[in-house]
Amino acid sequence: MLKFLLFVGFFWLPALQLTAQDTLIHYEGKIIQLKEVVVRSNVNVPSFMQRLKDDTSFYKAFKNLRILKFNAINDVRMLDQKGRLKASCRSKSRQYVNAGCRHTEITEEQVTGDFYTNDGKYNYYTASLYDHLFFSKTQVCGETNVVKGSSIAVNNKRGIERHKEQLKMLFFQPGTKIPGVPFIGNKVAFFDKDVSPYYDFTVDLSEYLGENCYVFRAKAKSGLSKSEQDLIVIDEMNTWFAVSDLAIRGRTYHMSYNAGIYDFDVEMEVQMIRFNELTVPAIIRYIGNWDVLFKKRERGVFTALLSDFSY
Repeated sequence: MLKFLLFVGFFWLPALQLTAQDTLIHYEGKIIQLKEVVVRSNVNVPSFMQRLKDDTSFYKAFKNLRILKFNAINDVRMLDQKGRLKASCRSKSRQYVNAGCRHTEITEEQVTGDFYTNDGKYNYYTASLYDHLFFSKTQVCGETNVVKGSSIAVNNKRGIERHKEQLKMLFFQPGTKIPGVPFIGNKVAFFDKDVSPYYDFTVDLSEYLGENCYVFRAKAKSGLSKSEQDLIVIDEMNTWFAVSDLAIRGRTYHMSYNAGIYDFDVEMEVQMIRFNELTVPAIIRYIGNWDVLFKKRERGVFTALLSDFSY
């Protein structure tokens, strides 16, 4: 269980009063805005921030899918420049797990437009990436949900397989430096000292899906110049942690960048639920507009609804 909150009294640091309700504190060169309700909850902010920086529970939730059976409703839509539907695929699937091996069976599928090529391959890179992330049409064995000591491999991959791994890092580990992506470097790592000055950080307490949660927000500062905007990739990220059990309950993030040879504007949302002792994603939403040199621009929307988890 995530233990980034220690309810042991105030951790006193030099602080500035922002208003009668909110407080600003300095932490590792960053200014963190604490909402009044957080101040009154006696949260240990330095412990909170360190645990958040080291947090792997979001990645862990997706790793948990590797060891579970579950149903999924998959809705992938490709749009034209005016937002009209070009192609789509709506399907139902079931992941089966047996003796340490998993595979996915598509039980229903409805396709429109040119979603597939004539030889049955994906006509859109977005659809191929979705398949890579959520389907295992051939049997996959030997995977676990252990996070410690594991990492998303990028350096040993080439071509489209390398791009898929880079996407997984963006998807599962936002805020972590992604190797091998031209012009981005550590621009996604908003905790780093070279990037954090361009963000406002806030800790708040709010209701999320009917449950009281602590929410950490990292948002790009308003009024950044064009040159400053070129130094960041994540425009905003919000993460909710339940007060009741301190497990992650959800995350939203918006990322955009224009490097000339490629550009993207992507929004994602993940809602979590508990299955026995595990946290797992139940709703995953994506809206993306991206273009790579020598490839056609793609505007895609997908939603995955996961349910009926079992061992």
